[in-house]
Amino acid sequence: MAIIPARGGSKGVPRKNVRPLCGKPLVAWTLEAAQQAAAIDRVVVSTDDPEIARISRSQGAQVIWRPPELAGDTASSEAAVLHALEQLEITGGAVAFLQCTAPLIVPEDIDGTLSLLAEADTAFTAAPWHGFPWFQEEPWADPIPVGHSRTQRPRRQDRRGLYLEVGAVYAMDAAGFRRARHRFFGRTRLYPIAPERSLEIDDESDWLMAEALLRRRLQQQKAARLPRPLAAVVLDFDGVLTDNRVFIDEGGREGVVGHRGDGWALGRLKAAGVAVLIVTKEVNPVVQQRCRKLGVPCLVAAGAKPPLVQSWLAQRGIDARTTVYVGNDEPDVPCMLFCGCGVAPADAAPTALRAAQIVLDARGGQGCVRELWELVETAGVVGDGAAPHRG
Repeated sequence: MAIIPARGGSKGVPRKNVRPLCGKPLVAWTLEAAQQAAAIDRVVVSTDDPEIARISRSQGAQVIWRPPELAGDTASSEAAVLHALEQLEITGGAVAFLQCTAPLIVPEDIDGTLSLLAEADTAFTAAPWHGFPWFQEEPWADPIPVGHSRTQRPRRQDRRGLYLEVGAVYAMDAAGFRRARHRFFGRTRLYPIAPERSLEIDDESDWLMAEALLRRRLQQQKAARLPRPLAAVVLDFDGVLTDNRVFIDEGGREGVVGHRGDGWALGRLKAAGVAVLIVTKEVNPVVQQRCRKLGVPCLVAAGAKPPLVQSWLAQRGIDARTTVYVGNDEPDVPCMLFCGCGVAPADAAPTALRAAQIVLDARGGQGCVRELWELVETAGVVGDGAAPHRG
């Protein structure tokens, strides 16, 4: 069982447990990791806050209401975990105590820490550390070195075996914890985690660093779904290169709005050796004019789009598995499923979102193709290492 103490009050970052971090409330990242951990059968959140309770239940967690005396600034996390065990009448077995102030942990960190209970009574996450701590009791006092000497400065590689405790995952034997009433008792083991997953959020600067690290991880996860190598990108026009709106002047002429960053990204794709095609059902001259300016061929589908895409790929000897299709609506779905990777802008129709392997953060006509290019660069699926097709 995993127990996550999450109270409503916080000083360093007000209401931090419900504040959105990269699109989800902070507490949701720990909930998600716990739900995905293979060793966890049950997730419990101890809280005094209705909003945290609602979020937790929406992700399948059980909620234990924490009494006011355990919800203040001076209340310990151990007290909240003990209260939850007593309320649930849990007297034995393994318990993972998780803190949602460490949102960068992954399910493997939880499983790995719990696995150490096979040879220990308690375990915790820790990151390799090579710092030189100093203690200063008063501002006017000389600082005192802790664990090192003033006269000898060991090299980084000589300071092996040092770890910094990370308040992300603590694994405990429930019976022993109820007797000892603190998180470190009996035999203790540490589970090393990478430093980039060790960040704990206590203030706004921590929040900014966590956001940057988490966005990079999410970007890498999306980029990993791209074909390798990437040989071709096929795009719909309306709703991808435009925001799906039409402007009509007094003479009945139609106009659309695009994004210059998308045009730049198409140029980068072509320069990298990626074949690019636009497929549309729109016969308005503005489409062809825009495509000519971008230097991208455009095919107009009188019926279904897949035959056009299949024929174009076959003529160039490009395997559909090495092709990305970017679409935003139901007519694009067959092409998204036929190609190696379907991609949808953030505001795509629900059918297209369900068919997509990658859903972009940007909306259609607002830089979504540029975002795709950034994923391509992150993944390294074009260039010498990826041996791209140059048909």
